[in-house]
Amino acid sequence: MAKRWIFRAHDAGSFLEFANELKIDPVVSQLLLSRGISRVDAAKLFLECKFSDLRDPQYLPGIDAAAERILKAASDREPIVIYGDYDADGMCATAILESFLKMLGADVTYYVPNRLEDAYGLSCESITRLASLGRKLLVTVDCGIGSHREAQLCRQLGMDLIITDHHACGQVLPDAVSIVHPNLPNADYPFHGLCGAGVAFKLAWRMCQILADNRSKVALEHRDFLLMAMTIAAIGTVADVVPLIDENRILVRTALQLMAKHSPLGLKELLKITKLDTKQAISAEDIAFTIAPRLNAAGRLGQAQLGVELLTTKDPERATALAAYLDRLNADRESIERSITLAASKQAKEQLEAASEPALVLHSPGWHLGVIGIVAGRMAERFHRPVVIISSDPMGQKPATGSGRSAGVVDLHRAFVACSEHLESCGGHAAAAGLRIQDRKIPEFREALCDFVRSAIGERDPEQTLLVDAEATFQELSLQTVTMIESMAPFGAGNPRPVFVASNVELHEPAKLFGQGERHVGVRFKQHGQILRAVAFSQPEWAEKINAHAGCFDLAFRPNVNEFNGMRKVELQLVDWRASASSTHNT
Repeated sequence: MAKRWIFRAHDAGSFLEFANELKIDPVVSQLLLSRGISRVDAAKLFLECKFSDLRDPQYLPGIDAAAERILKAASDREPIVIYGDYDADGMCATAILESFLKMLGADVTYYVPNRLEDAYGLSCESITRLASLGRKLLVTVDCGIGSHREAQLCRQLGMDLIITDHHACGQVLPDAVSIVHPNLPNADYPFHGLCGAGVAFKLAWRMCQILADNRSKVALEHRDFLLMAMTIAAIGTVADVVPLIDENRILVRTALQLMAKHSPLGLKELLKITKLDTKQAISAEDIAFTIAPRLNAAGRLGQAQLGVELLTTKDPERATALAAYLDRLNADRESIERSITLAASKQAKEQLEAASEPALVLHSPGWHLGVIGIVAGRMAERFHRPVVIISSDPMGQKPATGSGRSAGVVDLHRAFVACSEHLESCGGHAAAAGLRIQDRKIPEFREALCDFVRSAIGERDPEQTLLVDAEATFQELSLQTVTMIESMAPFGAGNPRPVFVASNVELHEPAKLFGQGERHVGVRFKQHGQILRAVAFSQPEWAEKINAHAGCFDLAFRPNVNEFNGMRKVELQLVDWRASASSTHNT
């Protein structure tokens, strides 16, 4: 589907004046203003990004009561269990607290649910089992804020409960010894965007302060631990797609500089096996597209505990073996994902050919439950409409399980609630939601969902848009300029890598497919005598279309600096392209 390009409005006088005040490149000034950063002090805070600007952990709501109770349990050798989650953020949060408490000599273990067998978050069955094993203090990470029934069970079983979480709070909070959360009702913590690992890092930091009699400087051993824990928290932050602004930006940017030296053993081995250890600098995108998928693969394929073990092991041989295994698991996940995507794409095309529906509901027996959410996300991006991928029980004994992504078209959780008469259960949020459904009701659900989406957007076809930061010629994209753009990193949610457009560009060398399964496109373009290589990820169909086009191109791209064999040069990540309005060649 063709995207509509929307260009940000700019006042040339404003960004030139802002550039002079800050003594920075006008391109960076323009990008800062487009992100709403219009004050000199705010711009300096954003660009300098000092660790000292990270807020003291003592101000995080609920943290002191939690820290004191955990430290007492550690000192008294009271049996503690860290209750985590099976995604990368949950694994990272679990690893931070478990590692810290083990360093203190605490009697601590951890539990992470199995994605393929257990319900999300706290469960009464798991709590009962942990209590029977003698655990007296249960500390959640990245879950628990909505677990009222489970909190009551903890009290009945004589188990103290501490909740650390970052998900949305309800009107009534669970009954717990303490709840550590950046957005508790009636609290005034200024930044609500911390992830589960970020909250866990702050809790560990606060415990270090208390052990140092509340001095600003913590013990040297604890300082070294916190540097290591920050690298783990950064992975959770990027993987959970929380906004990379404010404290998250500081934490991730600082951690990226520490990662080569201060990462735990298992993470260092993962950097080696993915060859990230050869890079001059690791980026947030390296975490998002290389490290996080390998941790998430463990969770998606029902082995989240191995992700935690990778981040906590002190055994070099075990670290090497775990890194290699997670790398293979990720390859397995990619293979399963490709297989489901092919089958789902065929269904999608058949549905759209029969009727141009505003939402897609695709289903088949046995599609892997750990992967259907990723496939739904890719399909929603491709077709720019809500997509629900449903996996039916091959034996027909259990309800089918579905995962949906909204493509930003509607609030998917509201849509599922509106269609709940056809569902066994549902949950989630605006962008992503899950459901359980009887197979026989899938056609009725599909019709109801399409009706909901149609009523929300009208009869128009869902439109896909691309926000463009600025226009630029190839000559303007010097290594110096693109390096200056990199000063705005880390890029990710809340701070996306800038998108530029270059017009009337010629094809210099034919597009070629590369990568595993030939899923990516490499191509060279030319403008005003300047030649640049462009790469389009996961768009194999573009190669033939680009080569078949006879005229000039308008390119939408994200510029970056590619490092290879010690050489650094500008490369374009192709986001979209279209035929130029003018067919004039500019060579």
